Amino acid sequence: MRFMVLVKANKDSEAGVLPDEKILTAMGKFNIELEKAGVMLAGEGLQASSKGARVRFSGNKRTVIDGPFAETKELIAGFWLWEVKSLSEAIEWLKRAPFQEGEVEIRQVFEPDDFGEALKPEFKEQEKRLRAKRG
Repeated sequence: MRFMVLVKANKDSEAGVLPDEKILTAMGKFNIELEKAGVMLAGEGLQASSKGARVRFSGNKRTVIDGPFAETKELIAGFWLWEVKSLSEAIEWLKRAPFQEGEVEIRQVFEPDDFGEALKPEFKEQEKRLRAKRG
């Protein structure tokens, strides 16, 4: 099972304030643990929303909204993609993360087989190729 672990933004991350050396070191050690255990497939921090945009879809209309975005609590500051056996295992790993405050969300990633016959075989093959690229 794959899970996307979403680290919520806060005023500091939205202001472009980088974590201090202590938290960067602790997070680096945690990421190494995740990697050695074969859990971490990917993980990155995200730039502030002021450097991003949203695209709103309404029928054939596309509206681009430039950042920054007002509702910090709805924004993501970073993510991991983990492969574990269960949501419980993902939660146990996350409890070990060196965060001191904030909120992190865990969401299971759909797998091609979750869509059954509705997903055409060529799209299932595409997912297999992408997974092989990731290692």
